Amino acid sequence: MSTEARATAPHDPLAVGPDPHPDLHNDDLAPLPAARRRWGWFEIFNVWTNDVQSLAGYTLAASLFITAGINGWWVFAAIVLAGLFVNYLVNLTGEPSVRYGIPYAVMARSGMGVRGAMFPALVRGIVAIFWYGAQTYFASTAVALALNAVLGTPGGPEVLGMTGIDWISYLIVAAIQIVLFVRGISWIEKFLNVAGPAVYVVMVLLLVAIWVQAGDDLLPAVGNIFSNDEVQGWSAVTAFLGVVGTTVAYFSAVVINFGDFSRFSRTQRGMRIGNFTGLPVSLAFFTFLSLFITAGAYVVYQGGEGEPQTNPAAIVGQVDNTVLTVVAALTFLVATIGINLVANFIPPAYDLSNLSPQRISFRRGGYLTAAFGFVIGALWVAVIDQIGLPKFVDTLGAVLAPLYGILVADYYLVQRRRLHVPDLYSMDPVGRYHYVRGWNLRAIWAFLVAAVFSVAAVWVPWLVELSGFAWVIGAIIGAVLYVSLMRSAPSTPSRSQAPAGQP
Repeated sequence: MSTEARATAPHDPLAVGPDPHPDLHNDDLAPLPAARRRWGWFEIFNVWTNDVQSLAGYTLAASLFITAGINGWWVFAAIVLAGLFVNYLVNLTGEPSVRYGIPYAVMARSGMGVRGAMFPALVRGIVAIFWYGAQTYFASTAVALALNAVLGTPGGPEVLGMTGIDWISYLIVAAIQIVLFVRGISWIEKFLNVAGPAVYVVMVLLLVAIWVQAGDDLLPAVGNIFSNDEVQGWSAVTAFLGVVGTTVAYFSAVVINFGDFSRFSRTQRGMRIGNFTGLPVSLAFFTFLSLFITAGAYVVYQGGEGEPQTNPAAIVGQVDNTVLTVVAALTFLVATIGINLVANFIPPAYDLSNLSPQRISFRRGGYLTAAFGFVIGALWVAVIDQIGLPKFVDTLGAVLAPLYGILVADYYLVQRRRLHVPDLYSMDPVGRYHYVRGWNLRAIWAFLVAAVFSVAAVWVPWLVELSGFAWVIGAIIGAVLYVSLMRSAPSTPSRSQAPAGQP
């Protein structure tokens, strides 16, 4: 049977076996049958488009243009190259979940063990909660922008770096996200289908408004502002590759658990088309708009003085048009909430549910995510933002990178693309993925060693030139160590003789 046929074949309702262990199974973690898969390429495209278009995504792109130390057009090329690379990465992690209908938390059991998978799920969940808090804060800046435009910027005393309007905006965004989550995945799908195209419309209108005011000065501004020649020779090459690495790290939270979304895809082909149009194509267009908007705003609203604005909400606030400001702010809000739900709310809800399926439902996992994320976002201005967004992105990416390397190496090199689904939900000691009391200690050691190296690349001063490569370093070391340890391990009857079942 071909891969495409296998991907669309109906799943046996008893694919998890006649008696799945209650600590490993609930309705949300079970394989998704073909009849419930409604996503085509457009839904996958919208997942990535909303991720690209978020306020944090724009801020990161603009920050890289300013801080990379190389010409802006080379930064643009590096970001597009990163989009192509991420496209390749998610095609790898998406395939098994399309084929077997399982989420990331279950997929991780193959390499980590049926109990050991709780560890990567917890790590992934913690990183997602940090991102959820950060994105909630960024979304709240859009609401604050709209309120200030209508109320005339009331100001007032600050608490943890935010005014009263900022806090009201933050509470509004937190409440909206919980309401959408409670409404379910179908509402979130509709939300994304509107948000993605709407942001592009607003960004084009914003660029037109800036271009009209900048006139003939816009194109020279793009060439001059980002014609940075601070670094030369090999240092310029490493800076270019560093931009690629940081951009990849930005997507790392979604890259590793992309199976949580691809399991809704009807076919492998639809997933791949959605990935390509939503990543390199959409990312190139968005980065192009970001480049021109950032440069134009610097000339028109800042007179070429100081540091260019990197938050599009702040740029919109400088436009002397209340209607455009409110519409743009609400559109950015919608886009940021959309990706926050998909990339940073749903995955940790699955991951937390995986820790104790009978006690923590998918919905309860979502509530826990919202509570922890609320605290993190509230501390963004006063604490976390002080390290800078690129370093924040690189650090979280460095933590997740080894898990990606282990996941891919296990499925493609160790399991050879064949999983025995019932054993993913079984605590039977002779099960294929039971290992030692449910833990694959070799995978845990591979993760810990790789994570130390990748995180050190971000924070150790004499490794500073490797900071942009932290994700790649962690993924490669994790994969190589895992495969080496697994191939040097003595073969056990339970793993070598267990059949590799089909979905």
